[in-house]
Amino acid sequence: MTIAVLSEVATGAEDLSIWPASTALLPHGDLAVGGVSLTELADRFETPVYVLDEGGVRGRCRTYLDAFPDADVLYAAKAFLSRAVVRWVREEGLGLDVCSAGELELAVTAGFPPGRIVLHGNAKSPRDLESALRLGVGRIVIDGPSEIARIAAAVGPQGHQKVMVRVVPGVSAGGHDKIRTGTDDQKFGLSLTDGGAQHAITRILGQPQLELTGLHCHIGSQITDVKPYLVALRRMVGLMARIRDAHGIVLPELDMGGGHGIAYRPGEPALDLTALARRLRAELAEGCAAARLTVPRLIVEPGRAVVGPAGVALYRVLAVKHTGEKVFVAVDGGMSDNPRPALYGVRYAPRLIGRRSTAGPRTATVVGRHCEAGDVLAADVELPGDVHPGDLLAVPVAGAYQLSMASGYNLVGRPAVIAVHEGSARVLVRRETLEDFRSRDIGG
Repeated sequence: MTIAVLSEVATGAEDLSIWPASTALLPHGDLAVGGVSLTELADRFETPVYVLDEGGVRGRCRTYLDAFPDADVLYAAKAFLSRAVVRWVREEGLGLDVCSAGELELAVTAGFPPGRIVLHGNAKSPRDLESALRLGVGRIVIDGPSEIARIAAAVGPQGHQKVMVRVVPGVSAGGHDKIRTGTDDQKFGLSLTDGGAQHAITRILGQPQLELTGLHCHIGSQITDVKPYLVALRRMVGLMARIRDAHGIVLPELDMGGGHGIAYRPGEPALDLTALARRLRAELAEGCAAARLTVPRLIVEPGRAVVGPAGVALYRVLAVKHTGEKVFVAVDGGMSDNPRPALYGVRYAPRLIGRRSTAGPRTATVVGRHCEAGDVLAADVELPGDVHPGDLLAVPVAGAYQLSMASGYNLVGRPAVIAVHEGSARVLVRRETLEDFRSRDIGG
């Protein structure tokens, strides 16, 4: 495919600041990602559809490895997982963290080494633990006191499993209450302030088949400031020093989790990855020196920051409704393929593609097709005043926590995922069909 790219100067390339790095402006208002026209993708694969730039995902993996050359970088599978993403992450040298037997088994069957996988979860099922032990995961992160005996019993007296402890450091950070996980008033981890973490560590050290390799914390998501990470790290180093003093062991690993914020709209802040890496390393070295501790191996777990900016969602406009002063632009997807706006008020920046409008801008709200008043994809955004049924809207920064959180609401079916790279496109995940729903419904 030959694509004619317009001059950046003439077309205002600054409008593409939050789009995948491979995005190019095309004639007639179209865009290309990974060398492939988005309009052609919508026509070929139908809408709604997710487009994932393979080069963008791989590039973000390399950016993390460059920023953290002396650390382990684990991709957080919950953001989005497919067999292709497993392969990309493995080939780029990242580890993987998973939260269920489903994620774990998909990764291993797709060729990911289980020893480079960490299993998380605040309520691990018997199947989760059975799969982890059978496949030989590298680490299991203990999230509550009841897991200690369960894992030890499952391992058996002659077995061996490396574990970490998820500690709640008492740091509040993140873009919304529902994604803040560093304080004692939520479901994750063991408290540093009430002694729960210290008591769990003592119990683990009393189980000879469990090897405690380090501490883990995750303070929230969509964090754009380095400071909360530094506060959490200081408290974790302090706990490591107390463990050394109480038990005579020096833990070799410290996992600071992920939650690295990205921009969803032009002008929004994003976490400065270079500054984070530099200041974490410096704080860790200084803190360990002051406590006379050997510096542990640092671990970070980006998910959204790896795949989020590489994704674009494409929708077809079905209806435009003027209600008083409000304009509603209804599309053929919605909360069944992206529940994030309904869950915690995420704001997106959709863009008309496929034609060049000369109409002036008008404030509109992009809504989905589902039977919920809260089915809003983008509230109060600027779109051309002549948007009409049949138009295409493209939503950037769509690679994380959209399809992975999708549902079967209204039996609309989850969209396909299309990978683009160097001018070619291929299906990663096919579209869910009515036959899929029928085949699962066996109670007639």
